[in-house]
Amino acid sequence: MELLKEKIRDTALLLDGGIVKVDMFLNHQLDTALLYEMGKEFRKLFPSDKITKILTAEASGIAIAAVAGLLFNVPVVFAKKGNPKNICKDAYTADVYSYTKQESKQIRVSKEYLSASDHVLILDDFLANGQAVKGLLEIVKQSGASLEGIGIAIEKGFQEGGKLIRDMGIRLESLAIIEEIKDGEIVFR
Repeated sequence: MELLKEKIRDTALLLDGGIVKVDMFLNHQLDTALLYEMGKEFRKLFPSDKITKILTAEASGIAIAAVAGLLFNVPVVFAKKGNPKNICKDAYTADVYSYTKQESKQIRVSKEYLSASDHVLILDDFLANGQAVKGLLEIVKQSGASLEGIGIAIEKGFQEGGKLIRDMGIRLESLAIIEEIKDGEIVFR
């Protein structure tokens, strides 16, 4: 998606360790016009009317998923981190390791919001090592729902997550894939 690539080129900050900081438009402050265009692109990439739920992880995926949910006309479910008191004990859970935060957290979705009759599209902001997506896949598996695919805003193609997911035979569509960071510049696939 050229609009997203332009936004990354123009505003992203490159930090040590291959971190691409996009919080000025994607996961702290939101460029709502860009989010709307991203939602439209996901709707084009996944035209199936079988999709009944969009699943994402707290917190950065929520904005993308919410806009897409409007365009798909389906509810958005987000996996909460930790063990919040407002989610009953009857929940699907998975452990997710964050390389950015260097810690493991449990994510959970109440069983009342995801079932075997659902057709799920997973959406998230970043795909690097694939740990968050693997956790969401585990929740879909526990629920017995059908997976319709995975949509990612920004994939770090130089890390293993995309290959890991594609090697599982899962349809993965990323709006922007960063192939490498070379001499302080982002190179897209």
